[in-house]
Amino acid sequence: MVRKSVASLSRAVTWTCRQCQLRSKTSLSHTTIRASLAIRPLSTLTTKPDTLEVHDTGIEPTGFEITAAPPINFDKKSSIGAPARVVPTSASYFTTSPLFNDHILHLTNLAYEYDALPTVASADQKGRMTFMTLEQARSSISEKIGAAKYARLINLLKRLDQIDPRLRPTSVQMALEQFRRPGSGDLIPPRPKTMDRFGRTMGVGRRKSAVARVQLVEGTGEVLVNGKSISQAFARLHDRESAVWPLKITNRLDKYNVFVAVNGGGPTGQAESITLGLANALMVHEPVLKPTLRKAGCITRIMKRVERKKTGRVKARKKPAWVKR
Repeated sequence: MVRKSVASLSRAVTWTCRQCQLRSKTSLSHTTIRASLAIRPLSTLTTKPDTLEVHDTGIEPTGFEITAAPPINFDKKSSIGAPARVVPTSASYFTTSPLFNDHILHLTNLAYEYDALPTVASADQKGRMTFMTLEQARSSISEKIGAAKYARLINLLKRLDQIDPRLRPTSVQMALEQFRRPGSGDLIPPRPKTMDRFGRTMGVGRRKSAVARVQLVEGTGEVLVNGKSISQAFARLHDRESAVWPLKITNRLDKYNVFVAVNGGGPTGQAESITLGLANALMVHEPVLKPTLRKAGCITRIMKRVERKKTGRVKARKKPAWVKR
């Protein structure tokens, strides 16, 4: 009764909006259908499926037949796990130097794979390979390469180049050929030093700005520096001991004669340059002394130099004393 009154009220009021009129009609139709179903007997509502009448609902039949889903074919490759976008083939695609990083990864894998192969020492290797310089590698790869990164690549190439050429795999040889310096063959090893027809060996040593050329020959232990005895050439005892240190550490002071021509630098630089030159000459006579001389620090060149004085400082690093007033 309430809904009929509401519907009649909406029809009576002419100024009601269109939406309110549509809502009242819809609610009235639903109320009428429910009332008619409540009045009908139960027997008229319960009918058999084969005698069920189809009333016109205003919906046209679609005409398709409902069937079961086809069986799943497990032999067909599924695309569920496939990526939704294109994936780069290179692991270093998004880096700043993808080609260079690919070379690093490839050489690292080769070094790990063939790490157990026998190697040949660099000094004994006849056909060592010379590799590109940093500028040549940058122009060849067309990428900006840092000096430290390229030094790492050169170390990998040198490690692979040490593999015995008789057992070197083809993949390693191809990787080395990519970085061979253009227009260069195998590196010619330095000519080994030998004694001349007088039994002398030569050695050159440098320290700071001093250069010493040493001649060593078997004798009684005489040492001449620029035509003078060692005591006349060096007034300090420390400089004299430093000059003949290779002979003293190997107990050869009385078995060789030393003739030195040294120029440049001061007493300390000249004495330490004689040390290096004398050790190089002694290794030609007796190569077995090389480990002993290296452990004593005789064949390692010292590159230290005096640091220059800076403006505003007393010396190279010393600052002036702070005064409160």
